[in-house]
Amino acid sequence: MLSIVGKSNSGKTTLIEKMIPELIRRGRRVATIKHNRHGFAIDHEGKDSWRHKRAGARTTVIASPHQVAVVEDTERDYEIAELRDRYIRDVDLIIVEGYKQNPYPKIEVFRPSLRRERLCGEDDNLIAVVSDEPLAAGVPCFDINDIAGLVDWLEKTGFCPALRWGGVPE
Repeated sequence: MLSIVGKSNSGKTTLIEKMIPELIRRGRRVATIKHNRHGFAIDHEGKDSWRHKRAGARTTVIASPHQVAVVEDTERDYEIAELRDRYIRDVDLIIVEGYKQNPYPKIEVFRPSLRRERLCGEDDNLIAVVSDEPLAAGVPCFDINDIAGLVDWLEKTGFCPALRWGGVPE
Protein backbone atom coordinates (compact mmCIF):
# COMPACT_ATOMS: atom_id res chain seq x y z
CA MET A 1 0.00 0.00 0.00
CA LEU A 2 1.09 3.53 -0.78
CA SER A 3 -0.58 6.53 0.79
CA ILE A 4 -0.92 9.88 -0.99
CA VAL A 5 -1.49 12.63 1.56
CA GLY A 6 -1.69 16.40 1.62
CA LYS A 7 -3.87 19.27 2.65
CA SER A 8 -7.19 19.91 0.94
CA ASN A 9 -6.91 21.03 -2.70
CA SER A 10 -3.18 20.30 -2.89
CA GLY A 11 -3.53 17.95 -5.87
CA LYS A 12 -3.71 14.47 -4.33
CA THR A 13 -6.43 13.18 -6.65
CA THR A 14 -4.73 14.67 -9.70
CA LEU A 15 -1.45 12.97 -8.77
CA ILE A 16 -3.23 9.63 -8.36
CA GLU A 17 -5.02 10.13 -11.71
CA LYS A 18 -1.61 10.55 -13.35
CA MET A 19 0.09 7.70 -11.49
CA ILE A 20 -2.52 5.05 -12.32
CA PRO A 21 -2.05 5.07 -16.14
CA GLU A 22 1.76 5.11 -15.73
CA LEU A 23 1.63 2.11 -13.40
CA ILE A 24 -0.78 0.29 -15.74
CA ARG A 25 1.49 1.05 -18.70
CA ARG A 26 4.25 -0.73 -16.76
CA GLY A 27 2.07 -3.80 -16.27
CA ARG A 28 0.84 -3.11 -12.75
CA ARG A 29 -2.64 -3.81 -11.45
CA VAL A 30 -3.77 -0.90 -9.27
CA ALA A 31 -6.60 -0.38 -6.80
CA THR A 32 -7.42 2.73 -4.83
CA ILE A 33 -9.03 3.46 -1.50
CA LYS A 34 -10.43 6.95 -0.99
CA HIS A 35 -11.51 8.00 2.49
CA ASN A 36 -14.21 10.61 2.94
CA ARG A 37 -14.82 11.46 6.59
CA HIS A 38 -18.02 13.31 5.70
CA GLY A 39 -19.72 10.30 4.08
CA PHE A 40 -20.98 9.84 0.53
CA ALA A 41 -23.84 8.40 -1.49
CA ILE A 42 -23.50 6.29 -4.62
CA ASP A 43 -27.12 5.29 -4.75
CA HIS A 44 -29.93 7.63 -5.67
CA GLU A 45 -33.42 7.98 -4.26
CA GLY A 46 -35.98 5.99 -6.17
CA LYS A 47 -33.53 3.51 -7.74
CA ASP A 48 -34.15 -0.17 -7.02
CA SER A 49 -30.98 -0.60 -4.96
CA TRP A 50 -31.85 2.52 -2.92
CA ARG A 51 -35.27 1.02 -2.28
CA HIS A 52 -33.65 -2.24 -1.11
CA LYS A 53 -31.50 -0.33 1.41
CA ARG A 54 -34.44 1.78 2.56
CA ALA A 55 -36.43 -1.43 3.13
CA GLY A 56 -33.72 -2.58 5.56
CA ALA A 57 -31.13 -4.59 3.63
CA ARG A 58 -27.78 -4.29 5.45
CA THR A 59 -25.85 -4.91 2.23
CA THR A 60 -26.86 -4.32 -1.37
CA VAL A 61 -24.76 -5.41 -4.33
CA ILE A 62 -25.34 -3.63 -7.61
CA ALA A 63 -23.97 -5.67 -10.50
CA SER A 64 -23.67 -5.26 -14.25
CA PRO A 65 -21.55 -7.02 -16.87
CA HIS A 66 -18.85 -4.36 -16.36
CA GLN A 67 -19.02 -3.18 -12.73
CA VAL A 68 -19.98 -4.22 -9.22
CA ALA A 69 -20.70 -1.88 -6.31
CA VAL A 70 -21.40 -2.79 -2.71
CA VAL A 71 -23.44 -0.54 -0.46
CA GLU A 72 -22.95 -1.83 3.07
CA ASP A 73 -23.92 -0.40 6.44
CA THR A 74 -20.99 -0.19 8.84
CA GLU A 75 -20.79 0.23 12.58
CA ARG A 76 -17.52 2.19 12.38
CA ASP A 77 -14.88 3.64 10.08
CA TYR A 78 -12.83 0.69 8.77
CA GLU A 79 -9.05 0.77 8.88
CA ILE A 80 -7.22 0.60 5.54
CA ALA A 81 -6.09 -3.00 6.10
CA GLU A 82 -9.66 -4.06 6.85
CA LEU A 83 -10.89 -2.50 3.60
CA ARG A 84 -8.09 -4.22 1.70
CA ASP A 85 -8.88 -7.60 3.22
CA ARG A 86 -12.65 -7.27 2.69
CA TYR A 87 -12.81 -5.81 -0.82
CA ILE A 88 -9.57 -5.76 -2.81
CA ARG A 89 -8.14 -8.71 -4.73
CA ASP A 90 -5.66 -9.38 -7.53
CA VAL A 91 -3.72 -6.11 -7.52
CA ASP A 92 -0.05 -5.21 -7.22
CA LEU A 93 -0.51 -1.87 -5.48
CA ILE A 94 -3.22 -0.12 -3.49
CA ILE A 95 -2.99 3.66 -3.55
CA VAL A 96 -4.71 5.22 -0.57
CA GLU A 97 -6.01 8.80 -0.48
CA GLY A 98 -7.51 10.52 2.52
CA TYR A 99 -6.26 8.53 5.51
CA LYS A 100 -3.72 11.02 6.83
CA GLN A 101 -2.84 9.08 9.98
CA ASN A 102 -1.83 5.60 8.84
CA PRO A 103 1.25 3.37 9.12
CA TYR A 104 1.91 2.98 5.39
CA PRO A 105 4.57 4.73 3.28
CA LYS A 106 3.39 8.23 2.39
CA ILE A 107 3.99 10.65 -0.44
CA GLU A 108 2.91 14.16 0.47
CA VAL A 109 1.60 16.53 -2.18
CA PHE A 110 2.69 20.00 -1.09
CA ARG A 111 2.21 23.33 -2.82
CA PRO A 112 4.09 26.21 -1.16
CA SER A 113 1.89 28.70 -3.02
CA LEU A 114 -1.09 27.64 -0.85
CA ARG A 115 0.81 29.07 2.16
CA ARG A 116 0.02 26.18 4.47
CA GLU A 117 2.25 24.02 6.61
CA ARG A 118 3.35 20.60 5.46
CA LEU A 119 1.23 17.75 6.74
CA CYS A 120 3.90 15.15 7.50
CA GLY A 121 6.86 15.19 9.80
CA GLU A 122 9.81 12.84 9.93
CA ASP A 123 7.91 10.36 12.16
CA ASP A 124 4.99 9.97 9.74
CA ASN A 125 6.53 7.34 7.41
CA LEU A 126 7.02 10.01 4.73
CA ILE A 127 9.06 8.64 1.83
CA ALA A 128 8.79 11.49 -0.71
CA VAL A 129 7.24 14.86 -1.46
CA VAL A 130 5.65 15.92 -4.74
CA SER A 131 5.53 19.66 -5.31
CA ASP A 132 5.13 22.35 -7.94
CA GLU A 133 8.26 24.08 -6.60
CA PRO A 134 11.68 22.65 -5.69
CA LEU A 135 12.12 22.35 -1.94
CA ALA A 136 14.30 20.77 0.71
CA ALA A 137 12.03 18.20 2.31
CA GLY A 138 14.41 15.78 4.02
CA VAL A 139 13.17 13.09 1.61
CA PRO A 140 13.26 12.92 -2.19
CA CYS A 141 11.20 15.68 -3.80
CA PHE A 142 9.62 15.20 -7.23
CA ASP A 143 8.09 17.72 -9.59
CA ILE A 144 4.34 17.28 -9.66
CA ASN A 145 4.52 16.63 -13.42
CA ASP A 146 7.36 14.07 -13.26
CA ILE A 147 5.15 11.01 -12.88
CA ALA A 148 7.56 8.71 -14.74
CA GLY A 149 10.40 9.84 -12.47
CA LEU A 150 8.32 9.23 -9.36
CA VAL A 151 7.26 5.75 -10.49
CA ASP A 152 10.86 4.95 -11.55
CA TRP A 153 11.99 5.87 -8.04
CA LEU A 154 9.23 3.79 -6.42
CA GLU A 155 10.29 0.79 -8.54
CA LYS A 156 13.93 1.18 -7.46
CA THR A 157 13.25 1.49 -3.72
CA GLY A 158 11.91 -0.99 -1.22
CA PHE A 159 9.07 1.26 -0.10
CA CYS A 160 6.55 -0.45 -2.37
CA PRO A 161 7.56 -4.12 -2.61
CA ALA A 162 5.01 -4.83 -5.36
CA LEU A 163 6.81 -2.31 -7.59
CA ARG A 164 10.35 -3.35 -6.72
CA TRP A 165 10.75 -5.64 -9.70
CA GLY A 166 11.12 -2.95 -12.33
CA GLY A 167 9.74 -4.05 -15.68
CA VAL A 168 7.06 -6.70 -15.97
CA PRO A 169 5.52 -8.21 -12.80
CA GLU A 170 6.63 -11.74 -11.90
